[in-house]
Amino acid sequence: MIELSPDEFELLVVDALDAVPEGLARLIDNVAVVIEDRHPTEDLLGLYEGVPLTERDDYGGLALPDRISIYRLPIVEMCISQDEVVGEVLVTVVHELAHHFGLDDAELHELGWG
Repeated sequence: MIELSPDEFELLVVDALDAVPEGLARLIDNVAVVIEDRHPTEDLLGLYEGVPLTERDDYGGLALPDRISIYRLPIVEMCISQDEVVGEVLVTVVHELAHHFGLDDAELHELGWG
């Protein structure tokens, strides 16, 4: 397991979000990205909760944001190097953003992100 403070991990998530191509980043709509130590009941690296863009009708101005949670401890516990953590954070962020764009796990797997 890699020792990584919450602040250091947060910077990796910010870097992963910054790596999203600008044209795609502009399409992200009403999403909060949060970092938590771990999911309370499941062994997950990340979780998207919301209404994918492909399923939204009239989303409206008072809708709560979708939420992407990135779980720090499961990621650092599975990695054996800092570089591996960086890569896993990027894959997890991309995976959860893809759900926001309407891709499911099977489609992500076909694209090599699952």
